[in-house]
Amino acid sequence: MSATAKRPKESTPDEVKAEVLRVARAIHAAGLVVGTAGNVSSRMPDPDLVCMTPSSMPYDTMTVDDLVVVTFDGEQLEGNGKPTTEKALHLECYKRYPEVGGVIHSHAPYASMFALVHQPIPALIEEVVIYLGGDVPICEYTTTGTDALGVEVASKLGDRSAALVANHGIVCVGKSVDDALHASLVTERTAMIVWGARQLGSPVAIPDKVNTDFGNVYTFVREQMWQA
Repeated sequence: MSATAKRPKESTPDEVKAEVLRVARAIHAAGLVVGTAGNVSSRMPDPDLVCMTPSSMPYDTMTVDDLVVVTFDGEQLEGNGKPTTEKALHLECYKRYPEVGGVIHSHAPYASMFALVHQPIPALIEEVVIYLGGDVPICEYTTTGTDALGVEVASKLGDRSAALVANHGIVCVGKSVDDALHASLVTERTAMIVWGARQLGSPVAIPDKVNTDFGNVYTFVREQMWQA
């Protein structure tokens, strides 16, 4: 498949930038990040360009003009800020998966606890399989900000919308940046519920057939609808 994907025709560059800024503020408001941590990106109407949040800039003072537009080669074309240090991670996801239109990296607290102990978040709730594809896998430890991290994280997202970054946080992808936000919130909520359930006893897995059937729903949506 081509490394490019088409965004809806009605999306303009300015609208995409506004979406990125709105979602960046949303992850901060939801407590998925603190300070200037985390980063958000979206494909532009030109599918070979990516808009992403700048490095080390507070979300509450960030403006559309601060957002950075880069090519798949990492060349900066627009923006007052400098690209996030996790630029390679975002770009690798877009290069590898043409259906992906949005990427979010956050430090969601409960999900990050699973990342610290190198344990996947089990898909013990039906909606997790539908929206995330199944258990949230854990990546091998790789140094932050490197090309190698991008490759490792992207390798876990072929049939999932979320992956745990070892000793770090989570990365979520979606049809759009809003879709990636939803995946991030589902991941964090699931991590919190599983953590709490384990305090009560031993969580019970959903039946294999249900897991398979809902996994097929995720696959159908991703393959048939993310580029619609």
